[in-house]
Amino acid sequence: METVLRGLSYEACLVYLDDIIIVGRTFEDHFRNIRRVLEKLKIANLKLNPSKCNLFRREVDYLGHIISAEGVRTDPEKISAVKNWSRPEDVHQLRSFLGLCTYYRKFVKGFSSIARPLHKLTEVKQKFLWT
Repeated sequence: METVLRGLSYEACLVYLDDIIIVGRTFEDHFRNIRRVLEKLKIANLKLNPSKCNLFRREVDYLGHIISAEGVRTDPEKISAVKNWSRPEDVHQLRSFLGLCTYYRKFVKGFSSIARPLHKLTEVKQKFLWT
């Protein structure tokens, strides 16, 4: 998909695998960007599934984030998953938890300092002891 939409900047669209978010600062920009994306998809002979298309949305859920004109914020459901994660019993479970937390690191000031003690528990020669 990135190859098909090459030449369109992140100010026009965001692509992840087969998901496309088309953006614009104004309604006119947004409409123009929709047209540009659709033209490129047509040239590549790609079809859209109408049931999966949402047009002219002010806010969208995308890859665990909520994107709107105000910016990007975390999805409350995902944050709830972090808060309600059960206590890790071994290194494998701790790595899974850290993976989830690391996905949202840009929203947590000083994340690396907060997570450092947990990362140390994943080191090979470190004894796993959760207190």
